[in-house]
Amino acid sequence: MLRRRRTALVLTAVIAVAGPLLTACGNDAHPGAAAVVDGRRITVSQLEGRVKEVRAAQRAEVSDQAQYQQVLASTGSLTRDTLHNMVLDQVLHRAARDQGVTVTRKEVQGMRADLEKQAGGTRRLKSAWLQKYGIAPKRLDDNLRLQIEARKLAAELGTDTSQPPFWDALSKASKELHIDVNPRYGAWDVAKSSRVDARTPWLRNATATQST
Repeated sequence: MLRRRRTALVLTAVIAVAGPLLTACGNDAHPGAAAVVDGRRITVSQLEGRVKEVRAAQRAEVSDQAQYQQVLASTGSLTRDTLHNMVLDQVLHRAARDQGVTVTRKEVQGMRADLEKQAGGTRRLKSAWLQKYGIAPKRLDDNLRLQIEARKLAAELGTDTSQPPFWDALSKASKELHIDVNPRYGAWDVAKSSRVDARTPWLRNATATQST
């Protein structure tokens, strides 16, 4: 059970990692893009759509307005964190592909069944993932696939997700994908495969705007 908890945390803990600003893109270079990964845009509207999914799910779980405001206050970085996960998904998938790692639907269903049993049912599992990791219920299977992919990649490398060889593989994949992040949302640290806050205070905080 502890191992599963570590696996669930591996792709969310790196959100808090700080590091040097390595690369970023501006609105002039990629208008309407929150990030560009391997030449393909993650649009601002796509990002906002993901955030709205989470907010709607949070609102449905909390009927009291005061409690909902507390939820908003405690997840003020949701927009940036969501973008981070959208980028990391592609980074991890590239790293896994480079090592010949694949994940089947059966594996996802198996992990979900195990977690539902531990959580006490489907509804409780969805609620736990929403509260702990900011994952909307409709994205649960996608996130579980990501967790399995990370675990299998680490195993293929003969290590685990906490060790340098795993993160080196993600760093290599990040370089291959030529990731650019709109400075409104931070930047991508290639060495750590994580989003870091851009040191450009004159740019408006996209997270605050989205929350408003």
